[in-house]
Amino acid sequence: MENIVIQGGTPLKGSVEISGAKNAALPLLAAAILADEPVILHRIPHLNDISTMTNLLAWQGAEVTYDDQNCLHIDTRPANKPEAPYDMVKTMRASSLVLGPLLVRFGEAKVSLPGGCAIGARPIDMHLKGLEIMGAEIEVEHGMVIAKAPKGLHGGRIVFDMVTVTGTENLMMAATLAKGETVLENAAREPEVVNLADALRSMGAQIEGDGTACITIQGVDRLAGGDIYTISDRIEAATYLAAGLMTGGDVTVTNTDPHLLEAFLARVKEAGATVETGDDYIRCIANGRLQAVNIHTMPHPGFPTDIQAQFMAMMCVAEGTSLISETIFENRFMHVQELVRMGADIQLDGHTAAVKGVARLSGAPVMATDLRASASLVMAGVAAEGETVISRVYHIDRGYERIEEKMRSLGANIERHYVQK
Repeated sequence: MENIVIQGGTPLKGSVEISGAKNAALPLLAAAILADEPVILHRIPHLNDISTMTNLLAWQGAEVTYDDQNCLHIDTRPANKPEAPYDMVKTMRASSLVLGPLLVRFGEAKVSLPGGCAIGARPIDMHLKGLEIMGAEIEVEHGMVIAKAPKGLHGGRIVFDMVTVTGTENLMMAATLAKGETVLENAAREPEVVNLADALRSMGAQIEGDGTACITIQGVDRLAGGDIYTISDRIEAATYLAAGLMTGGDVTVTNTDPHLLEAFLARVKEAGATVETGDDYIRCIANGRLQAVNIHTMPHPGFPTDIQAQFMAMMCVAEGTSLISETIFENRFMHVQELVRMGADIQLDGHTAAVKGVARLSGAPVMATDLRASASLVMAGVAAEGETVISRVYHIDRGYERIEEKMRSLGANIERHYVQK
C-alpha cells in the first residue's frame, strides 16, 4: 500500500513540463489495431492506464515495445485474439475503445464492460447502438459484450443521444474500415477526438468534420502504419496551474498548447489571476487571494468535467462563494467530503456544490476516491497548513506521470511512502 505525504503551506513557483495526454493516448493505442503495418506512437506517458492497454494488446498477440524517448512501437499484425477480458481491463474505463477496432478487423469481438473510476454510470449503450446500425450483431452476457459482424461493417447515420467522447472515438475508428459512408451526429468535439482523427488520416483514413458536432467518415480498404503524435495533457496542465494559484504562487507549464484550455483560463482570469501564454507555454500568477468564480461542466468547448475537482479545491481558499455544477457525471463530487475534512466549507445540493472560501485549509488524513479527486487532494495538501496523508493513491497513477517529482520541482514538500498492510 502507498500513501502520499505532504507538508503544506509553501507557494509553488517555477516551471514544469507537461506530458502527453492519457485521454488522447488510449484511443491512439486502440487505433493501432486497425493498421496493417507497424505504428510508432510518440509522447506516450508512463501511466497505469497506458500499461493496462499495452498489456492488453500484447495479450492479443501484438508486439509492443517502449523506447527511452517515450515512444511506443506497436505491430498488431500478429494479433489473433479479438478479446478484452475482465481481469485485464477491470481498472480502466477506456477498455471499450478496442471494441470497434477489433470488430471491424476480425469480424468479431468479446470485450468486458468497462471498469475504472466510480464517478458515474458512463454506459456504452450508444457505442453498441451505433455498431448495430453499422451491421453488428451484439449480445451482452455475464458482463461481456459479444459482437459479431460476419458480413463486415457498413456505413450508416448515427445520432448520439448525448455527447460521448469514447463513443465518438469508438465508432469513428470502426467506420474507417467499414464499407461506405458513416455520419456521426452530435459527436464529441474534444481535442482528443481531433487528435485521433488526425492520426487516422495520417494512416490513410478519410475523415471530415472532426472538431464539430458532425463527423463524416468514408470507409477505406486498409490503414497503414507510421508515426503518430499525442497532444499535450490539458488536464495535467490545468492541475499544476491551479495548484500554483491555490498556493499564491507563480507556475508555468511548458510543452503545451494554450488553446486546449481556453475555458479554464477564462475562469482563472475572472478569479483575478494574471495569465501569460505563448506558442507552447502557459504562465499563471496569483495576485493575492483569488476571487470566487462559478462554473458548470459541459462537453467541449465548455468547462471540462476532468478539471472540476481541481477547480473546486482552488475555490476552497478563494474569497466569496462559488457555485460549481456538475452536468456530466452524477457521482463526481466524491472529493467533497475529503476536502471538508481539511477545513473546506462546501454544501451540496444535488448536482451543485456551494463552496464558501476559507482563509486556509489544514492538513488531515484523506482518501482518494477517483483519478481527478486524487489530484484535488494533492493540491489541497500542498496549500494546507500542516501534514496531509493521502491514501489509495493508485488512482492518481492512472493519469498523472511522476506527480511527486513534478510537484517537488515547483517547491512542494511531497513524498510517497510505502506502508505495509
